[in-house]
Amino acid sequence: METRTIDTELLVRMILAGAKNLDAKKEWINELNVFPVPDGDTGTNMCMTIFSAIREMEKIQDPTMRDLSKAISSGSLRGARGNSGVILSQLLRGFAKVIADYDVLDKRVISEALLRASETAYNAVMKPKEGTILTVAKAAADKAQELADDASCSTEEFFDGITSEAERILALTPDMLPVLKQAGVVDAGGQGLLEIFHGVQDAYLGVEGDYMLSESFGQEEVVLPESGIETDNIVFGYCTEFIINLDKELSHEEESSYRSFLNSLGDSIVMVAEDGLIKTHVHTNDPGLVLQEALTLGSLSSIKIDNMREEHQEKLIKNAERLAREQAEVCEQAVESSPEAEESPAEPEEPEKEIGFIAVSIGDGMNEVFMGLGADHLIEGGQTMNPSTEDMLEAIDQVNAATIFIFPNNKNIILAANQAAELAKDKKVVVIPTTTVLQGITALINFVPEAGADANEELMNEVIGMVKTGQVTYAIRDTEIDDWDIKEGDFMGIGDSSILSAGTEIEEVVRDMIQSLVEEDSSFICVYYGEEIDRDQAETLGKFVAKEYPECEVEIQYGGQPIYYYIVSVE
Repeated sequence: METRTIDTELLVRMILAGAKNLDAKKEWINELNVFPVPDGDTGTNMCMTIFSAIREMEKIQDPTMRDLSKAISSGSLRGARGNSGVILSQLLRGFAKVIADYDVLDKRVISEALLRASETAYNAVMKPKEGTILTVAKAAADKAQELADDASCSTEEFFDGITSEAERILALTPDMLPVLKQAGVVDAGGQGLLEIFHGVQDAYLGVEGDYMLSESFGQEEVVLPESGIETDNIVFGYCTEFIINLDKELSHEEESSYRSFLNSLGDSIVMVAEDGLIKTHVHTNDPGLVLQEALTLGSLSSIKIDNMREEHQEKLIKNAERLAREQAEVCEQAVESSPEAEESPAEPEEPEKEIGFIAVSIGDGMNEVFMGLGADHLIEGGQTMNPSTEDMLEAIDQVNAATIFIFPNNKNIILAANQAAELAKDKKVVVIPTTTVLQGITALINFVPEAGADANEELMNEVIGMVKTGQVTYAIRDTEIDDWDIKEGDFMGIGDSSILSAGTEIEEVVRDMIQSLVEEDSSFICVYYGEEIDRDQAETLGKFVAKEYPECEVEIQYGGQPIYYYIVSVE
């Protein structure tokens, strides 16, 4: 095969082919869960992360390699979702740093880029584990170094060698992580990376394929509970987004001045400055003035202005058609959001608080608990709907506080929260590494207003370690794990690190799970029941638990969470 020059045009095709191959396999990758629960999302998170990079690439006309590098880095960084997505964004970021200095890519440049990608991803993870996507990435980088030094190796053989080595190492991941072997799966993130490699190789070889973007490619329809969408009483009617291509680098004072200008004209402001670009998002009543000010800093691209009031009316109409029995309530909401109401003067901005709180939550009951405990902003999301880094940045911008605590409440969201904390400017952002919603609730309950941010950070990190959590869901496949022989459709009680109970009767499973969680010094048991459990069922369980553990205070709460029938905390 004749060696093909990897210029910007071919590189875009290669990355797009990798993303499309990943997209085609994402559901299968989602099912490579260690626990056979219905919440696998590794493939989806990786797909949405790389798709975010592609959307940034798509915005550039006749890009240079440096242009592509910036788009890949910034797009994947802000679009990263879940641990697998954050690690993929770091791989792409490291790769992009190297290629920025070249017009065309050869074996040597690509090998250096893969090495930097691996190093960047390892450095981003506090405690790297072998047997994961990191291991597959490192193996591919090492093989690339070896083949780049071999003068007899063609570029075709180079890509084939990298993909083959990644496949070989992926097959060995169960030997590196016993939990993978126990579940009978390879690492899902590593499998996702391999699918990207396969697509990249096919594009280089000229394999026929659809390398055009479609509107739906990479997008996931996310339906938020209606209680999480606040569209009534809209003060600023136009959602305005654009990118400023700066004429010159801005000083800190100039950035602050621009941010102050945006604050004077609207709210919900997200302003991210990086690599000669400023990405701006603002809700305002005068997008023209915003654009005029932005033009004093540079040229504009990717301009998008949406009339939120019209969108709100459309949503109300759809809701009325779907839920006829709620027609009166919908009409009342439409009146409240009429132009007369919208033209009323805006409330004066509240003074900056010393400390604010952001929590990731899902379910009406859980949301009410967090708001009742003083959370300033909720991000709708959870195990099957991981918020992106940009979602976190938008939430940070909406909380008017000098120090903001974020409760990710899911181990798969912590890395994205940490990434947002690093990117946030003008505010101190502290991530409390809560892995469950109930840890987040416990952290907020123990917040001491009189203490400072540092003291509260230490306290909350301490108390979340005292909370043991169990969650009841169902199995999506047969498996043998943690000495349990589980059949598809069985109920499972899952603890913080292992399966605690399993069976065909949900009442027995939740009772056995609680028994595994309660210890001699336990004093408090809280049960949150999900959207598929009725109040009577939950109260019957509560009476049983109170009788079985008389030394413990027992509380039954409506959580309204999907997928998990019960979530239980024991302290």
